[in-house]
Amino acid sequence: MSTADPFPKLTILVIGAHPDDPEVWCGGTAVRYTAAGHRVVFAAMTNGATGHYEIGGVALARRRFAEAQKARNIGGIAEYRIFDHHTGELEPTVHYRKLVIRLIREVDPDLILTHRPYDYHPDHRYTSQLVLDASYVVTVPNMQPLSDIPSAGAKICYMYDKFTRPYPFTPDIVVPIDDVVEQKFAMLDCHESQMYEWIPFNRGILDTVPSDPKRRVEWLKDQRLPQFAHIAETYRDVLARHLGEEAAASVRYAEAFEGCEYGAGFDSEEGRSLFPFLFVRPSVDSTRSPRR
Repeated sequence: MSTADPFPKLTILVIGAHPDDPEVWCGGTAVRYTAAGHRVVFAAMTNGATGHYEIGGVALARRRFAEAQKARNIGGIAEYRIFDHHTGELEPTVHYRKLVIRLIREVDPDLILTHRPYDYHPDHRYTSQLVLDASYVVTVPNMQPLSDIPSAGAKICYMYDKFTRPYPFTPDIVVPIDDVVEQKFAMLDCHESQMYEWIPFNRGILDTVPSDPKRRVEWLKDQRLPQFAHIAETYRDVLARHLGEEAAASVRYAEAFEGCEYGAGFDSEEGRSLFPFLFVRPSVDSTRSPRR
């Protein structure tokens, strides 16, 4: 590593419920990590095989998988794992917990990003619950004894959501994505069956989706950019803590993350090593492991 980049390289594991969840809520942040040479792994706990109005089963699951791999290539994501379980059937059971334990052990991340346990979709809630349930047991050698325990505990952060009960999302980290927003939307554009078919159908706006591919991307931006503008505006005070008030004032789009007390715990100082592109870089030993 060059002296100009003193931070050690990180491994980031994003665990979403469905193919496209990682891109929606942290695709820009993921691109910032990969552009800086960090390793990012996406995982979806379900295969997306029920989320459509015309096709399903094998055909839809394979289509969603192919879309995810295309997005992976665009974002520079090291790996995009999809567990072969139907959407809508995920449960917080020991069976699924063991799958998450093995996933975490195999990837051995410094940071896990996932849903909060408060959400409209049961798959989102249960994905979060499974990650939390695995966060301690992953360190127990006799649980899944044929896989090695991690070298150290991973930090966990929640991805943004808009739900307010039992308590609203409260970010510790807000990441500007203005400079990578085009790449984020190129990743989202790969998920055609979701972005241009299932979600518009489910929301009753399928007839507004253009057939022309270029116009379709602009349509998607019209639908989605206000979400990321809302995050930047709502949490501009957090951006100011990261960047200073002048730089924060110019940010148009952002993604946000809330530290979780499970796993290895998270505090504001951890953000300096886990989200290094947000902060002035200190002079540190570049050979030091971020987990030690």
